[in-house]
Amino acid sequence: MSQRTDATLAESMRASLCLSMVSGVGPLTRTALLEHFGSASAVLRAAPSELRQVPGVGQKVANAIASAQTDIDVTAELETCRTHGIQILDEQSADYPKLLHEIHDPPGILFVQGELTTADKLSVAIVGTRHASRYGLEQAERLAANLSRAGITIVSGLARGIDAAAHRGALEANGRTIAVLASGLCNVYPPEHQKLAEDVSRQGAVISENPSFFKPHQSSFPRRNRIITGISVGVIVVEAPNRSGALLTANHAMEQGRDVFAVPGRVDSRMSHGCHKLIREGAKLVENADDVLEELGPLFEAAPKADGTQILHPAELQLNEQESQILNSIQLEPTSIDQVVMETGIPVHRVLSTISVLEMRRLVKRISGNSVARVSFRT
Repeated sequence: MSQRTDATLAESMRASLCLSMVSGVGPLTRTALLEHFGSASAVLRAAPSELRQVPGVGQKVANAIASAQTDIDVTAELETCRTHGIQILDEQSADYPKLLHEIHDPPGILFVQGELTTADKLSVAIVGTRHASRYGLEQAERLAANLSRAGITIVSGLARGIDAAAHRGALEANGRTIAVLASGLCNVYPPEHQKLAEDVSRQGAVISENPSFFKPHQSSFPRRNRIITGISVGVIVVEAPNRSGALLTANHAMEQGRDVFAVPGRVDSRMSHGCHKLIREGAKLVENADDVLEELGPLFEAAPKADGTQILHPAELQLNEQESQILNSIQLEPTSIDQVVMETGIPVHRVLSTISVLEMRRLVKRISGNSVARVSFRT
């Protein structure tokens, strides 16, 4: 890549970052400005009178945009991100989540600690009340762990209660998890989840659309929720009263065309009323991870790996060399264990123990005492 191209990209990113930090410029206004002027750089160069021609841009916002390059210290924000290992993505970045492009109000900038990977294309959000019961916490953790073992990335908002239980379940299962913050990444909210955020970033990613030291306010949480649902193919509500942010998250999911799931609870528990309402309105009732996997199966597109073998299930992306070798020797039709041993040359005791691992990850199923079959994630 030439220096000129590098410089152009750097300038484009600085302009995108600057525009995202202008007070009063939300995702919809930003989209309207870019459609009108063509680029963030052109928006920042425009005169207030030109900016006011864009629907939704009043005099105050126009003046803020026009003075943004003077008033906003983009260099300081970039330095903070470098110091804290924060990656900045805009909508043209290769790692920007593909699903976010599909929503009507995608964030122009994402701040990322950790790493977003291709495995995150199949993510499921688990959300619920901050005032969760023991039952709710157990169900959130159990579902997150079992879905993680099946290769699903778990997304939530790092909040107290159900969110934290979902992240911990994924972490304990050595799965991937993404936390979406309403605050900036250098100002984790709630503050007692700083260690949890660090654990998530090591085993997934912590992301936000807000600058590093941004303090959340009441409107930040609904904006965060649209990102939680936007990067997920489905959303599971575990516990939620009738007036709950989790129900608003479910509404975001429905508007974005995502699948909505709900875990039933006690009929006399206020924390179950929201989930039961969702089920009555058509959300899919969830008792275990299989209920979710069966619904999401058609959303997973089988694809070849670099070695030419076919991926039928997202959990295959997490297998080691021996597990992959044994799995590839098992067919969709019943395959004898003796045949697997013969084809792979791996001792029978290792084949048996590996098959048990593959069963736990729902990649194979026992047909009889001496035969197994590969499970396709597609239905």
